[in-house]
Amino acid sequence: MPGQSAHTAPMIAPSILAADFARLADEVAAIKGSDWVHVDVMDNHFVPNLTLGLPVVESLLKVTDIPMDCHLMIDDPGRWAPPYAEAGAHNVTFHAEATDDPRAVARDIRAAGAKAGLAIKPGTPVDPYLEILRDFDTLLVMSVEPGFGGQKFIAEVLPKVGIVRRLVDAGELTVLVEIDGGISADTIEAAAEAGVDCFVAGSAVYGADDPGRAVSALRAQAAAAASHFAP
Repeated sequence: MPGQSAHTAPMIAPSILAADFARLADEVAAIKGSDWVHVDVMDNHFVPNLTLGLPVVESLLKVTDIPMDCHLMIDDPGRWAPPYAEAGAHNVTFHAEATDDPRAVARDIRAAGAKAGLAIKPGTPVDPYLEILRDFDTLLVMSVEPGFGGQKFIAEVLPKVGIVRRLVDAGELTVLVEIDGGISADTIEAAAEAGVDCFVAGSAVYGADDPGRAVSALRAQAAAAASHFAP
């Protein structure tokens, strides 16, 4: 089967931005079976919201064995990103728009022991970054404006996914393609058909009666849609 289904089984990364912050350990336990747990770090500078930081990540790492996917929506990632890798995060993603030297930040994240991810906002084209994606493990395509959960999915970003997916399938890149924003039962199929590998889902998981079952259902839905993918 060409495309994403041959590349990797669909991954679901529930976003704890939609969880109950007073019960984070329990909320992470409720998504047992997830591929990653997605942690949104916001500094009220790069985005107009403030969430949580390294101390909370360090605490969560002690209570779960689900690989932690830290999405840093912050200024100065060169300074702040490597400590998340040192703490034990599996994947540390920062924004292309937040640094003049993304390659150097990626190098430092990898040196500290994590996979390095590059995130781009909905309005940021992917083409200028294609050359440097060789230095990254993950590309995170934002399908909402970063800063707040519960926003409407922006389907116009999917052509960016397709560009990178074709390069991966051609063997020119080895990056994992992740999407974040508005992913639900209504939108995950379009994203899977575009070639996404990993789907960040917040309210679609934590708004469900059984978050673990919601993860399984989303993964199955993505897998069925990915089988239709044609590069």
